[in-house]
Amino acid sequence: MMMEEKNQTSGRDFILLGLLDPNQYGLLFLTLIIIIFMMTIMGNTVLILLIHLDIRLHTPMYVLLKHLSFTDVLNTSNIVPKMASNYISGRKSITFAGCGFQVFLHSSFVGTECLILTAMSYDRYVAICHPLRYPILMSHRISVILAAGSWLGGIINSTIHTTYVLLLPFCGTKVIDHFFCEVPALVKLSCVDTSQYEGGVSVSAVFFLLIPPLIILASYGQILRAVLHMKSREAQKKAFSTCSSHLVVVVMYYGSALFIYMRPKSSHTPGQDKVLAISYTIIAPMLNPIIYSLRNKDVLSALKKILGKALSHSNKQFLKIRLNAHG
Repeated sequence: MMMEEKNQTSGRDFILLGLLDPNQYGLLFLTLIIIIFMMTIMGNTVLILLIHLDIRLHTPMYVLLKHLSFTDVLNTSNIVPKMASNYISGRKSITFAGCGFQVFLHSSFVGTECLILTAMSYDRYVAICHPLRYPILMSHRISVILAAGSWLGGIINSTIHTTYVLLLPFCGTKVIDHFFCEVPALVKLSCVDTSQYEGGVSVSAVFFLLIPPLIILASYGQILRAVLHMKSREAQKKAFSTCSSHLVVVVMYYGSALFIYMRPKSSHTPGQDKVLAISYTIIAPMLNPIIYSLRNKDVLSALKKILGKALSHSNKQFLKIRLNAHG
């Protein structure tokens, strides 16, 4: 089997062992992943369109949510189609350029999402703890700056790591025991001492994966304190509903990413890395639109409004066709 994989690749290509075994269970699991992928694309795209079309959702919170959904769509699209294509075709190879591109995009989207989630917690903190100053502290301009800064930070960080990793010398068969190319998987293939670089990865992880969740926890600590002092039960319920949904996403996303990127190369096992990667690259992007829409009256109201308009328009078109037919 390994000999066949070698024959499929050129000297600079990598071999992705993938996530699934080539049997009926693997095919069943692939079908499930493709269904989740389609739900992710559809759910996040609908959320992006709703925020774009409904003027009531043109607020800082939803501006940031739109960017979160966009990163989810891009990140899962960067991984799942290639994984599915390799499994169906039986080819496990990925070109050097393709692998580098996948590393760059994945690292960019992960870094961007980490910073956007932090910006969203700041938005909720200001909205609940300083509601009278919200228009000043969290204006539309500030939300755009936070979103742009998140993208810029993610891209700069990714450029540094991708450049370094792709310049490493790779020895042996270049077999990656993963279902996509990412930094830790490529570092394991290097035949030189990467301990200094791993220290750099840890520093980067502190800025993107340790400080942001600490800021988020501090924000929600202040939010919880403010909520408990609210006299209105309805206001308490609304605040808890909004913040708990955000925290579910934060725990799932940061928990998995921290475990992958904060550990030294020697402690990584392929099985653990694959399971954790599934949770934050496939499961979390599907859950985001569900969590933020089903528990959000503004989004549900916007969805009903858009669907109502679409249904009314289709009914008018149907009646027009019938009248023309009878005329």
